[in-house]
Amino acid sequence: MDLARALAFSHFASQALAAAPDLAGVVDAAAAAPFDWNAPGTRPDTSGDAAELGRSLRRLRRRVFLHTLVRDLTGRASLAEVCATHTMLADVALAAATSFHARELDAVHGAPIGAESGTPQELIVVGMGKLGGGELNVSSDIDLVFVYPEEGETSGPRTIANREYFDRLGRRVITALHDVTADGYVFRVDMRLRPYGESGPLTTSFAGLENYLVTQGRAWERYAWLKARAITGARHDELAALVTPFVFRKYLDFDAYEGLRDIHRQIRDQGARRDYAGNVKLGDGGIREIEFIAQALQIVRGGRDADLRVRGTLPALAALGARGLLPPLSVSALTDAYVFLRSVEHRLQYRDDRQTHQLPQDAAEHALLAEAMDATPDAFDQALARHRGVVSVTFGQTLGDAGRATDRTDAMYATLWDGPDAVASLREALLAAGYADPDALAASLARVRASGRYLQLPAASRDRFDALVPQLLAVAAAHPGLAGAQPVFERLLALLETIARRSAYLALVIEHPPLLPRLANLMGASAWAADYLTRHPLLLDELLDARTLFAEPDWNAWRSELLRQLAQRPDDAEHQMDVLRHFQHAQAFRLLVQDLTGQLTVERLADHLSALADVVLEGTLAACWTHMTGGTEPPPRFAIVGYGKLGGKELGYASDLDLVFLFDVDPDDPAADAREARYTRLGQRLNTWLTSTTAAGQLYDTDLRLRPDGAKGLLVSSLSGFRRYQRGQAWAWEHQALTRARFVAGDREVGAAFEAEREAILRMERDPRALATEVVAMRRRMHAGHPNPSASFDLKHDPGGMVDIEFAVQYLVLAHAHRHALLTRNAGNIALLRFAGELRLVPADLAGTVADAYREYRRLQHQVRLTLATHARVDPAPQAARRAAVAALWAHVFGGAWQDARERELPAAGGKPGEIG
Repeated sequence: MDLARALAFSHFASQALAAAPDLAGVVDAAAAAPFDWNAPGTRPDTSGDAAELGRSLRRLRRRVFLHTLVRDLTGRASLAEVCATHTMLADVALAAATSFHARELDAVHGAPIGAESGTPQELIVVGMGKLGGGELNVSSDIDLVFVYPEEGETSGPRTIANREYFDRLGRRVITALHDVTADGYVFRVDMRLRPYGESGPLTTSFAGLENYLVTQGRAWERYAWLKARAITGARHDELAALVTPFVFRKYLDFDAYEGLRDIHRQIRDQGARRDYAGNVKLGDGGIREIEFIAQALQIVRGGRDADLRVRGTLPALAALGARGLLPPLSVSALTDAYVFLRSVEHRLQYRDDRQTHQLPQDAAEHALLAEAMDATPDAFDQALARHRGVVSVTFGQTLGDAGRATDRTDAMYATLWDGPDAVASLREALLAAGYADPDALAASLARVRASGRYLQLPAASRDRFDALVPQLLAVAAAHPGLAGAQPVFERLLALLETIARRSAYLALVIEHPPLLPRLANLMGASAWAADYLTRHPLLLDELLDARTLFAEPDWNAWRSELLRQLAQRPDDAEHQMDVLRHFQHAQAFRLLVQDLTGQLTVERLADHLSALADVVLEGTLAACWTHMTGGTEPPPRFAIVGYGKLGGKELGYASDLDLVFLFDVDPDDPAADAREARYTRLGQRLNTWLTSTTAAGQLYDTDLRLRPDGAKGLLVSSLSGFRRYQRGQAWAWEHQALTRARFVAGDREVGAAFEAEREAILRMERDPRALATEVVAMRRRMHAGHPNPSASFDLKHDPGGMVDIEFAVQYLVLAHAHRHALLTRNAGNIALLRFAGELRLVPADLAGTVADAYREYRRLQHQVRLTLATHARVDPAPQAARRAAVAALWAHVFGGAWQDARERELPAAGGKPGEIG
């Protein structure tokens, strides 16, 4: 549209220009750029009386409306500009009216003084809804809540209570904006979102608001306060601290879905009576459904992810897309639909400056609307239908009535849960479904129904529990896995009992029926996985999105994500400790699922778990140092060295971390002792953060005994002290341990110095015979600690097992690295065996056979541990050839020392896995 056509489109614009012809030139001159709030005449005149202020505000509003209309309809303004301009108008008008009338009241009553602080108080006008979100439409009313910090009284000669003062001020502000005069109005004001609604006081103190939200706040009010924005006054941070815990729960809050559905049902029921089919806001696929999609996901997850606590629908959609909570195509489609529908809404309102969302029925009006959207009537209708269709489908996928699977669940399972005594009549059917012991199954159900945990559940939670049990019975029968239907169900039931007291977890399962088969498959694949999930039910959320669940692990992305989460509340140590635990558990769980579905080899899994530990250690170290120093000092000259499975990148799900802490100080520095003491405190704090059990669980067990002088030594060691100890006091087994050590986190220069010292120590020339004697002697001592009274083969500790291979490799490194630097690489036992074969230190074919044996042992060990078995023991017969190959390797590597050991009935089993292996 051109300028003339744009102005002619709006009846209101025509009337306004007829009343004030000079406006046409002003608008025409300014329309080339967004509204300039610094230009002359763009601020309300507060120098006169209330009547003059009212006229000034109304004239400003008319000018803004015409300016926005022209820019929008001529294609010069984006939706963001239109919304921002009208939001700014509201902010300016509210600030002007509030300050003007506060001065008027102060002149009579004095300023309101807080009874607690003794300081002047100000009215805080809180913008709700679209005003709060910065997305006000062109003919919108404004939803407001008036709050003030403290009770008290005014300081002037005619003293009144603060409540009365602010009530008077609030009424004057409403009148200044809402009343219709010869100049029109500024904004229609809606105060129904205040505590207790229309029946409540006009203004509320912080204490009153907090009490209301805690004791009376309803689900829909959480959505109302989601976009709340303080516009006037001060102490906004205190207000946010009151409101945020009400809107966002500490953990994932899937209960919020049902509350939003209730609101939507009411709207749709109302729409059925009023015919909302042509309503672009409240009808199917309308603006409100886009807002509901964004708000629901924000409230469900915003408690854990502060980056989702954004105001405004488009920023919320972008944040949800960035976090992977909405698919990119959905974000793009919803964004396009929102821009289209809001543009339609604005054109409907430009016509008569009326808050309407109803599409015209008149053909001529319909054609004008299509022209204003730069389309033919048919093209407009097609675009409108396409956008609304996408929104409706996405809304159904996100917030449609889920959890109604009980209607489709086999009635047999519902009958069994309602009355476990019915098992007699259902026995044959249960056996056919895969339940091997129906009587035991019925006994389990009866136990649960009679348990205090079940009987004490709130009614809503018990209804959800009752709905889920039959579904779990059905899904276990459909997905029995290797364990069988009954064990799978028992594991699912244990999980259900664990989460029963957290209604949000029950809601999560109810809301996502596709989650149940994934749960059953997981429970059927591994008892350890079932136990892990039951101990950390928050991880249920990880099963919802297959895209992230099965995505290739990205170590750099892990690092960035953890740092982002830690940065959200940098001063809250408790929160950061929980963040570290949630992060580690979530990533480990994703790896577990990929492992159980065959996507990862044991070696690749161990690489990822080791990298995850590196990332967590790096994040923990940085957080601990920040809390110690207040974030004002450079990073510490401090390094974390990983030994054992962490050092060798062979970490398992439940492995502890063998750690040594090193620091570097200049011994001539007068503050050297103080720095050492500080690094000692850092090491202590770091270990506490890693090992403490919080509400989120535990991070890692640690073993610090590999430091110089072991458990009796200092918790942290200087580089120079570490060097002296390793070269002058360390035992051979400590050098064995060093073969699997690496720098994992901290200062890279200190880490590089450690790596250089490690290589130098490993390359020291040693007496092969004496070394062999010491290594074999240590193997013998380890045997005593791990006897195996069973007839099974212990994959790790028995002769011919993993420890034998590891000791042989460690000997080869220590005995030959002085001639072959390749052996100092921390490449893992399999690669080191290959190097040894290539260097002809052992027969290449034997090295390859033993490497294959080690790989198979690790696979079997991992497989057994996933069953929750205490020891990794298997049938010895299939392992006979592998054990023989390992024995041959020992005979070749240790020669006479090995024969002497055999004569003394060595090696058998045992040891401290944290020390060497």
